Amino acid sequence: MQHLITFDQENKIFNLSNDKITYLLGIEEGNVLAHIYFGKKVSGYHNQFKYPRLDRGFSGNLPGSLDRTYSLDSLPQEYSSQGVGDYRILAAIIRQENGATASRFVYQGHEILAGKPKLAGLPAAYVKDDAEAQTLKIYLFDEVSQVKLELLYTIYANRAVITRSVKAINEGTQNVTLEKLASLQLDMVKPDLEVLSLPGGHVNERNVQREKVGFGIKKFASRRGTTSHQMNNFIALLEPNASEFSGEVYGFDLVYSGNHSMEVQKDPYGQYRLVAGINDENFAWMLEPTQSFQTPEVVMVYSDQGLNQMSQTYHALIHDRIVRSKFKNQERPILVNNWEATYFDFDESKLRPIVDEAKNLGIEMFVLDDGWFGHRNDDNSSLGDWYLNKGKFPDGLKGFADYVHAQGLKFGLWFEPEMISLDSDLYRAHPDYMLKVPGYQPSPARNQFVLDMGRKEVRQNIQQQMEKLLDQGFIDYIKWDMNRHLSDVYSVALAPNQQGEVLHRYVLGLYEMLEELTTKYDNILWEGCSGGGGRFDSGFAYYMPQSWTSDNTDAIARLKIQYGTSMVYPISTMTSHLSAVPNHQTGRITPFNTRGNMAMSAVFGYELNLTHLTDEEKQQVKQQVAFYKEIRPLVQFGTFIRLKSPFEQNDVAWMFVSKDQKEALLFTFNILADAQPEFTYTKLAGLLADAKYQDVESGAVYYGDELMNIGLYQPVVRQDFSSQYYHFKAL
Repeated sequence: MQHLITFDQENKIFNLSNDKITYLLGIEEGNVLAHIYFGKKVSGYHNQFKYPRLDRGFSGNLPGSLDRTYSLDSLPQEYSSQGVGDYRILAAIIRQENGATASRFVYQGHEILAGKPKLAGLPAAYVKDDAEAQTLKIYLFDEVSQVKLELLYTIYANRAVITRSVKAINEGTQNVTLEKLASLQLDMVKPDLEVLSLPGGHVNERNVQREKVGFGIKKFASRRGTTSHQMNNFIALLEPNASEFSGEVYGFDLVYSGNHSMEVQKDPYGQYRLVAGINDENFAWMLEPTQSFQTPEVVMVYSDQGLNQMSQTYHALIHDRIVRSKFKNQERPILVNNWEATYFDFDESKLRPIVDEAKNLGIEMFVLDDGWFGHRNDDNSSLGDWYLNKGKFPDGLKGFADYVHAQGLKFGLWFEPEMISLDSDLYRAHPDYMLKVPGYQPSPARNQFVLDMGRKEVRQNIQQQMEKLLDQGFIDYIKWDMNRHLSDVYSVALAPNQQGEVLHRYVLGLYEMLEELTTKYDNILWEGCSGGGGRFDSGFAYYMPQSWTSDNTDAIARLKIQYGTSMVYPISTMTSHLSAVPNHQTGRITPFNTRGNMAMSAVFGYELNLTHLTDEEKQQVKQQVAFYKEIRPLVQFGTFIRLKSPFEQNDVAWMFVSKDQKEALLFTFNILADAQPEFTYTKLAGLLADAKYQDVESGAVYYGDELMNIGLYQPVVRQDFSSQYYHFKAL
């Protein structure tokens, strides 16, 4: 077996290396675990980079030591804790029964394991066989609290990836409370760094924000119960001169779907610390003797060739080793969803003509969205009642699905399983199933409330209702939605001193339910959604191979949304639909081909009433559908490369390249037209330099290095929101 991890016994140095990266850590005085290096591969390490000793004023030293030059307040550590003289942001805060929160974790031992262990109850990256990776398990122990920490480091053989997580075990005789237990800490002695994050809001997800890391603490977090539209659970640290194609970049993605925190600190000595994991706000986990707690996993990626290389590493890992669905390597169907076509105002007689038109246009699946269940004719009722609204489907839901199937289309259905309406049979029977703080009136959002997914009986009720439909075998696709964040966080099933566990138990319960459903019904294509992209994370990708990227279907708004999403997530996880104009979210009117090029840059579909299209538009749909079927393998499974950012310029461009580099697809967008335009051009990337490529449409032939080094002029179009595509095949 390849030795990816070695331990230098004499110098007490751990070395995790493959052909791309090296990660070094060591055991310092007092058995403190210290960080040495993370970055581009080095052939060997000879202990020349031992952290310098210097007396730092007002920085304490080890107990019993007279050495003022060695302090935990400045030493780059692998995992820090409260109360031992480290005044920076901390990885662990553990409260003992006597109220003390001090812990002194020291090295106790280690194991080097083949492969990668699974994380109990949590999604994580995986391996196909033990030869693919090695795992270092380091044991830290605090003698007073008798808490043991297992620090897990997995390095893949052929990826610039290291995964990190932590497991806490109470080996004592008294309860302890985990008030903070991060998945990762990384201390770096580096020159100036910048941080890239993905903030946003509903219908405005994952903007690319880049800023200098100044002195002090910067926190990127969600406290909404989900990863959230407002802040994705990913950040990158990067050199100030790093670009899409050059410079060092360090990426950190938390494989988790709940409250998260990414804290970055530049300390008084110009050093950097990153602490990432479950957000410790509103979190406290009681750990009884012999019990353990496993943190979610952080996937660390290193790139020495800029952001595109980092993203491509994430794309490959998430597709290959986080997504598990059998659909991940299958071409996804082109669908039409009835939501923006009809909203709640539909019955079978209104839907059948849309299905008929979809068949005529070559569309492959019809998805029935919100409003098919209970007595739901608006968003004020029936969540939790997953039985048919018979007034809309007199022949039953299977009868309508049979009609869809008879037209040669697959049939998809919308659910929102985590929510409950006050006007529902479920609430009338089980009001305690709802998250609600005693003595307070709960706060509605979209006039709906949240089920306590941490309780088994709640999950079983919903799951049994869903399975009555799923067992009939007529559903090919499910859109799993969640249209509000969590509030009124209290569970009647937990003791008062365990209410800090509710949010994480919610996520664990959700994962358990998803594991059972997606495993039992693996013939269904599952798509995640949370008011669009409110829970777009790699934790959800573990169960569902694609997610609705945003409720905003406007093509120009989607430029930023999909560009930002691609920083971490592969195109095959992103769904995008062409919708009507004026757009329902922005009121913007954009050309049909621009809307098509935007939506075809992901897993493609339509979100409009096909029967309202003109004959010319229907012809365009036929052409788009035929073209997407041709390029679908390239878009969904090729290498995605960002070329021009919508956050920086009026021109936007990206491209897709096949794995053998013999086919490429370039999309360009010009946001606003100009009466006296500057000529702009686009340089391609990722091609074979000496190969000849032919533009399929024009027949023009270019060498790969012509396209990459010289590029193509963009045509001047006297219209706002124009778009072009270029399809190249190697001769």
